[in-house]
Amino acid sequence: MLEIGAGRGYSTVWLAAAVRHFGGRVLSLEREPNCIADWRRNVADAGLEDWADLVEGDARETLPAIDDVFDVVFLDAGNKQYEELFQLARGKLEPAALVIADDVTLHADTLRTYSQARQADPTLSSLTVPLDRGLELSVVLT
Repeated sequence: MLEIGAGRGYSTVWLAAAVRHFGGRVLSLEREPNCIADWRRNVADAGLEDWADLVEGDARETLPAIDDVFDVVFLDAGNKQYEELFQLARGKLEPAALVIADDVTLHADTLRTYSQARQADPTLSSLTVPLDRGLELSVVLT
C-alpha cells in the first residue's frame, strides 16, 4: 500500500493493521516535520513499525524515485495536488489496483475535476462514495 500524505499517522495505523493480517506493507509519504514526528510516535505506540515505513519529503519529489508497484494507494495530501500525485502514482499501479482519494466531497470545489477525470478515464472504473468527507474509488482496468 502507498499512502500519499501520511499526516500524523491516523490512517497509517488503520492501513498497517490491515496489512498485518492480510500481508504486505504500507509506505507512507509525508513532508511536514511536525507530522513526521507524530507519525513515528503513533505508529510505534500502535506496535505497527514492522508493517509501515515512512519516506520524508515532498511526494512530488520522493514518489518518482520509488521503484515499487502498489495494490492500493490512499491519496490524502494537499487537495490541489491530487491530479499531479495521481499521475505520479499511476505508473506504479497494475491492473486491479485501487486508488482511494479522500475528502472529495468535503473539498468538492477543488476536487470535482479530479473525480470527473477519473470517471472519464477508460482505463479506470471510478465512482464517488459520499461517505463522511467523500472518497473517490478508482480501480485500474488496464
